[in-house]
Amino acid sequence: MVSVFRLPASLQTDNDQQGWLDLSDLDGVRIDPFGMGVLNDGTPFLTQRGLAALCGVKNAHIGTISSQWSEPLPKPRINKIRDILARDGHELPTAHVQVRANNRVIYAYREEISLAVIEYYAFDAGQFCQPEARDNFRVLAKKGFRDAIYESVGYTPEQGLTEKWRAFHDRISLVYHSAPDGFFSIFKESAEVTVTLGQSGIYSSENIVPDISIGKCWGQFWRDHDLEKIYGHRLEYKHYYPDYFPQSVSNPQTPWCYPESSLGEFKRWLREDYIRGGKFRNYLGGQLQKKQIDAPAAQQALAAYKLPPLLTKAANPADHI
Repeated sequence: MVSVFRLPASLQTDNDQQGWLDLSDLDGVRIDPFGMGVLNDGTPFLTQRGLAALCGVKNAHIGTISSQWSEPLPKPRINKIRDILARDGHELPTAHVQVRANNRVIYAYREEISLAVIEYYAFDAGQFCQPEARDNFRVLAKKGFRDAIYESVGYTPEQGLTEKWRAFHDRISLVYHSAPDGFFSIFKESAEVTVTLGQSGIYSSENIVPDISIGKCWGQFWRDHDLEKIYGHRLEYKHYYPDYFPQSVSNPQTPWCYPESSLGEFKRWLREDYIRGGKFRNYLGGQLQKKQIDAPAAQQALAAYKLPPLLTKAANPADHI
C-alpha cells in the first residue's frame, strides 16, 4: 500500500492527468524523487522541493521562509507559521537542518515545520491558499506525517535500526567478555559512548570505531601519569573484528586491557577528560571533516552530553534538490 499526495500541475507527468501521484515503495532509498526522506535517526523530513510540491507553491517560496526565519522583524507569513508551531508546543531556531546525501547538501524540513507550512498554505495564506496544500494536509492528518513519509520512501524503522546496529552487536558477540578476569576492555567500558552516538544517528562501522579513539587517548593518559605504578600492569588481549570489517584481515588484534582497580579512574577520565575536555568533540570534528558523518548527527551527539555545537561552514541557502 502506498501514500497518495496531490501535486501542483507543474509537477504532474503525462501519467498524472488527474493531479494525483502514486508514490511507490523505493527499496533502500532514503530520499525519494519527490523530496521525501528519512534522516539517519529515523526522523522523517521533506526537502525544500518536496515541501513546495505538497504546498502547491514554487520552490522559491519555501526558500524565503528559511532565509527570512531569523529576521529581527519577521514577515507576517513567518509570524503565522511560528504561531502554528507555538500552538503545538514547538519553537525552532531555524526552519531547516542541513544534511548531506550523495555529496549534495539538502535542506531538510522536519515534521513540525513541514506540517506548519502545509497548514499555512492550506488555511491561513488568504488569497494564496492552495488546494494541493489542503488535500495533502488532510492526507497527513489522517495517516500521520511520519507514517506517510516512511511509506513513501519504503523505510521500515525496525529493519533500518536493526541493520544499523548490526556492526556494534556483532562486535559485542565477539569480544564483549574477552578481556581476562581482573581486567577491563576499552570497547566494553566505553559502550555507552557508542550507544549515544548510535542514538544520534552515528552508528558503529568499519569507519566509525569510537573505542579506538578512546583507547589511544586513555593509553596516552595512562603512560603520561605512570598509572602502572598505582594500579599494576596492563595486558594485551585478543580482540576480533567481524569478518566483514576490513580490520578483520589482521585478526586477532591485540589492544590493551587494564586492571579493574583502575576502572574508576578510567570512568572519571572518560567523563571529565575525553567527553568534557574536548577529545570527544575533536573526534566528531575529524569524522565530519572526513565526511564519515553529517553535521546534524554530530551536533545531536554533542547535545546529548550538553556540549556546545561544532562550528560548521554555512551552505548557500539555495535548494540543492
